[in-house]
Amino acid sequence: MHTKLFYIVFLVVFLIFGKTASYSQEIKPKNASNVETKTVQFNEKGKIIIEDSLKTPTNKTTEDVKIKKDTVKKKALLEGIVKRKAKDYEKANQKTKELTLYNEAELYYTDIELKAGIIVLNYEKNEVYAGRIKDSAGNYIQRPVFKQGENIIEPDSIRFNFKTKKALVWNSRTKQGEMNIKAEISKRENDSTYFMKNARITTAKDIDDPEYYFFVSKVKFVPNKKVVVGPTNLVIADVPTPIFLPFAYFPMTEESTSGFIVPTPGQTNQQGYFLQNGGYYFALSDYYDLAVLGDYYTNGSYGLRVESSYAKRYKYNGRVNFRLENNIQSEKGLPDYLRSSQYNIQWSHSQDAKASANSRFSANVNLGSSQYFRQSVNLANIGSGLNNNLSSSISYSKTFQTVPQVNMSLTATHNQNTNTEIINMTLPTLQLNVDRISPFAPKDGTKKGFFQNINLQYNLKGDNKIATTDEFFFKSGMFRDAKTGFQHTIPINTNFKIFKHFNVSTTANYNEVWTLNTIEKKYDPLVNKVVTEDLKGFDAYRTYNFNASLGTTIYGTFDFGEEKKIQAIRHVMRPTASYNYTPSFEKYYDTYAVDATGNTLDYYSRFQGSAYGAPDRVYSSSVGLQLSNTFEAKVRDDESTTGEPKKVMLLNNLNFSTSYNLAADSLAFAPLRISGGTQLLKQKMNVNFGATLNPYAIDNTGNEINRFNIDNGGSLFRMTSANMTVNYAFSSSDGKKKGNASEQTAQNGGRQDDLFGTGTDLNDNRQSLFNKDDDEDENKDNGWYSTELPWDLNFAYSVTYINNNRQNEIGSNSLMVSGNIELAPRWKVGMSSGYDFKQNGVTFTQLRFERDLESWRMSFNWVPYGTNSYWGFFIGINSSMLSDIKWEKRELPDRVFR
Repeated sequence: MHTKLFYIVFLVVFLIFGKTASYSQEIKPKNASNVETKTVQFNEKGKIIIEDSLKTPTNKTTEDVKIKKDTVKKKALLEGIVKRKAKDYEKANQKTKELTLYNEAELYYTDIELKAGIIVLNYEKNEVYAGRIKDSAGNYIQRPVFKQGENIIEPDSIRFNFKTKKALVWNSRTKQGEMNIKAEISKRENDSTYFMKNARITTAKDIDDPEYYFFVSKVKFVPNKKVVVGPTNLVIADVPTPIFLPFAYFPMTEESTSGFIVPTPGQTNQQGYFLQNGGYYFALSDYYDLAVLGDYYTNGSYGLRVESSYAKRYKYNGRVNFRLENNIQSEKGLPDYLRSSQYNIQWSHSQDAKASANSRFSANVNLGSSQYFRQSVNLANIGSGLNNNLSSSISYSKTFQTVPQVNMSLTATHNQNTNTEIINMTLPTLQLNVDRISPFAPKDGTKKGFFQNINLQYNLKGDNKIATTDEFFFKSGMFRDAKTGFQHTIPINTNFKIFKHFNVSTTANYNEVWTLNTIEKKYDPLVNKVVTEDLKGFDAYRTYNFNASLGTTIYGTFDFGEEKKIQAIRHVMRPTASYNYTPSFEKYYDTYAVDATGNTLDYYSRFQGSAYGAPDRVYSSSVGLQLSNTFEAKVRDDESTTGEPKKVMLLNNLNFSTSYNLAADSLAFAPLRISGGTQLLKQKMNVNFGATLNPYAIDNTGNEINRFNIDNGGSLFRMTSANMTVNYAFSSSDGKKKGNASEQTAQNGGRQDDLFGTGTDLNDNRQSLFNKDDDEDENKDNGWYSTELPWDLNFAYSVTYINNNRQNEIGSNSLMVSGNIELAPRWKVGMSSGYDFKQNGVTFTQLRFERDLESWRMSFNWVPYGTNSYWGFFIGINSSMLSDIKWEKRELPDRVFR
C-alpha cells in the first residue's frame, strides 16, 4: 500500500498540467479558440483517468490536487507544477505507464523547459524522452530544445530522469558564451556536471559544419564555469592537423577571468630576437580591468605597457594606456651605441549625459616623448608617426542655477610639437561666465531698438601657463617659469536695425588683467648687454576698445526659363562693414638704454611675457570690409516623378576680406584675402581654395614699400600666396567609405582616413584592417559576387603657391590616394600611396590584404620601402577566448634612435 501510494502522490502532482492547442501561421484548426484543459487523476488500481475540466467543477482544482494519504506523511516528490501541450495528439498507455505528446510538444517543470517533435513521459520510471519526428518528405524536424535556467541544449534526442536529475543526450548542441559544443553522447550527472564523448568544441556559428573545431574524446563540462578535456586535436575544414594537446582547459564563466597572455616571437635587425605583447590580464571587477604587457629583445631592449578600461552604466566610461620603451642600438663600446627611452600616456574619459544635469567631467590625454610614435619598435602606425602635434585636455564644468545663471569650468590643457619638442601647458585654466543681463529690456514682449537690446556680461579667466621642452618635462624646472594671471572682461553689446534692411551691432569691451609675473629691462655694463630680470609680485593693467559692424543680405536670381536645363541661378551676397577702435596704452611702457652711452633708448612693457602679454602701444582705428557669396542653381530633374527641379550648390562660399587702418601713416591697406569652397560630382568632391593679394609693391631687397603695385609698373594686386585642396571620396555604395583609420590611430592623433595607411595594432591583430558593414551582404555566402565588386576610393590633392619675394614657386604639390576592394566575399585588398610632384618621388605606400575566414582572420600588411618599411602576416581565431591560437610573422622597421 505504501508503494502504490508513493506512485499515486508522485503522479498526481507531476501530471497536473493543461493542454493548449497550437498551429502554424498558414493553417489554423477549427475551433482553435476553444482550447481544452485536462487534468490527470488515478483510480484506486492506479489506472489513469483523464477528465474534461469544462464539467461542473468539484472541490478539487487543477492547480492544487489534494490526495488522502495514510497517517504517515511523506515529502512531495516534485517542487512545482508540470504543464504540457502538443499540437497533434496526446496518448496515454496504461500498460507501459507512458504519456506521449506528438508534434510541437512542450513540457514545463520548475526551471526546466523541454520542446521537441515528440515527448514520451514514463510516469512509472520518472523519465521523459524527447526526440525528432519526420515530415512528409521523410526529413527529421523539430529537434529537442532542453533549457534549464540559462543553459540550453539542442540534441537529436534526450532522456531525462526527474528524480535523479540525470540525463542521456545524443548529438547535443550547447552554447556557452562564445563557445559552441557538440557531442555524440552526453551524460548529465546533475545540475552542474556533464560528461561528453566524441565532442566538437568551436567558436564557429555553424556548429554542424564549422570552419574549425577541437575534437576531443572525453569532456567534463560544468555550465558557466569550465570545460576540461582530454586528448585534443585541432581540425580545420574537416582535415585533422598535426596539432595535438594532451589536455585542455576552457574557462566558461560569463564574467571576465584573469589569465596569461601568450607573447609573440619575432626578429628585428637591430634589437635581435624578441618576445612581444606577453603578460597577464587581471579581471579586477565588473567595472574595470587591467592588462600588463611586456616586450623583451635579446640585445637588452625592453618595453612595458599597462592598459585598463573601466565603465559604469549611466555614469561614465574610459580607458587608460601607459607605454614605455627602452631601446638599445648597437653594443657598448661601439661608436654608434645609443640608449633611447620613450614613453606615452593616453587617457580618455567621458561622462554619461544622464549622470548629472549641471556638471560634467571629461578627459582626452595624449602626451609623452615627442619621438615615441616615430621610434617605437612595437608600433606600426604611420598615421600617428606623421602627426607632429600631441594635445590633451581635462575639464570639469558646472552650472549654477542662479539668476543670472553662472557657468564655471576648470581645464588643464597640453600641446606638444613633436618636431620642435616644445610643450605648452595650462595647469589649470579657470573660466567663470555670468549670463547676459539686459537692464533695459521690457518684462514682456520682444526687445526692440538700441536701448532695449543693450546687454552686458562678466567673464573671468585665470591661467597658469607653463612652457617647457621634452628635456624638462615632468621635472621641477618646468614649474619655475610658470606664468600666472587673471583676466576680467565686461563686454557691453547692443544691436538694432536701420532702414529696415541693415543690421547694426556694437560692442564696447572693458578688460582688466592681473598678473604675478613682470619683467625689467636694463643695460648691464658688467656683461655689456641688455639683460631682462623676471619679477614676482602682483601687478595689473586695464584696457578698453570699441567695435561696430553694419551688414545686410542681398538676394539676386537669374531666370533662364523652365525649358532650359539650368532654369535659374540664385546669388546671395552678405556684405559687412566694420569699425574697430583701440587707443594707445603707452602709459604701461617704459624705456631702457640699449648701449653703454645711454643715449639710445627703446620702449618695453613690464607686462611683456606675462600670461596675457602687454597692452597695445600703437593706436589703432581701422575699417574692415567683408563680402561673402553663395551661388545655387535650379536644374531640371529628368528623373523626378513630380517634375520638380532640383537644387545644386555651385559655390558653398566665396569670401573677400580686407581692411584699412585710419591711424597708419603708411601701408594702410591690408592684403585682400580670397577664400572659397564647393562640392562637385554629387557632393562627393570637396574643393577649397584661397589666395592673398597685396596692393603694395616691394623693392629689390624684397621689403614692402608704401607704393601701390600698379604704380610700380605691375598689376593692381600682387599675389603673394595661394593654395588649393581637392578631396574626392566615392565607392560602389554611394560614397559610404569602408576603409578608415583604426580607433587607436585616431586616439594617437593620426588622420581619420586611410590616406596614410591603416594602423596595425601589434598587440591585437584580430582587429580588421577594414571596417565591416553593419548589414550582412546578400552575396556573403556566394562564391563570387554576381553583379559588382564592393570598392571605395579616396583622392586628396594639395598644392600651394609662394610669391612673397618674387620667388614665384610651388611650395608643395602632392597627390594621395587610398582604395579598398572586395575581390570576392570575405576577400579584401587595400592600398594607400601618393606622389610628391615637388620632390618627384612616391610618398608613403602601404599594401594590405585580408581574408575573413568566418571564425578566423588572415591578414598581410606591407610597407615596401622608406624609413617605415614593414611587413607582417597574421592568422588567428577571432574569439577573444582563443586569441592565443594564432601564428604571426613580421619584420619591423629599423628605427633611428636619438
